[in-house]
Amino acid sequence: QVQLVESGGGLVQPGGSLRLSCAASGSIFSINPMGWYRQAPEKQRELVATITSGGSTNYADSVKGRFNISRDNAKNTVYLQMNSLKPEDTAVYYCNAAIKRDWTTPRTNYWGQGTQVTVSS
Repeated sequence: QVQLVESGGGLVQPGGSLRLSCAASGSIFSINPMGWYRQAPEKQRELVATITSGGSTNYADSVKGRFNISRDNAKNTVYLQMNSLKPEDTAVYYCNAAIKRDWTTPRTNYWGQGTQVTVSS
């Protein structure tokens, strides 16, 4: 069994900051990449940012310069530091991880349960 557990969402005023965390646990051989997606009401889920085990990152244009993704490989944890938050950042944020459970099995996508981020005054 593999689980992704997220934390850190909440309500913040425009211009504020939040930090999301996502820890993967269970039978894990390797994780690559890890990332964050978000889904606003009545919109499709979209990529926010991803990071490889080597530290290469990829960001949606809408969050470049404001969000920073990082990971702790020893803890199988990925973080998303969100600064200068805007109302349009309001969404449910989902952690994603492509995990091999052992060296013989294919890589499988896992999702966290989602954490709500609301940016409002």
